[in-house]
Amino acid sequence: MAAKMKPHEKMVRKQFFLCPEQIKKLENIARKENMSVSEIFRMAIDSYNTDIATDIIDPELLNLVSARVKEALADTKKIRQKLNNTLKALNID
Repeated sequence: MAAKMKPHEKMVRKQFFLCPEQIKKLENIARKENMSVSEIFRMAIDSYNTDIATDIIDPELLNLVSARVKEALADTKKIRQKLNNTLKALNID
């Protein structure tokens, strides 16, 4: 959650360019939350976390996930074969 403004904290006016869809979205959120657009804007900035990876689709990560999925599938096939052989040996189909 965004840090609350202290009563004595000085605000600085800045201008930003936003597309009409962004303005509409800000206005809708502000109306639903019963807050000003400026406060919603400040909360969004305060909640932005630069520690979160933005390049989620990293090829190295995808290769690692792909390898692990292939290993899991191979293990599953082996276990199913063992289970089928055991069921046949017990005459359970």
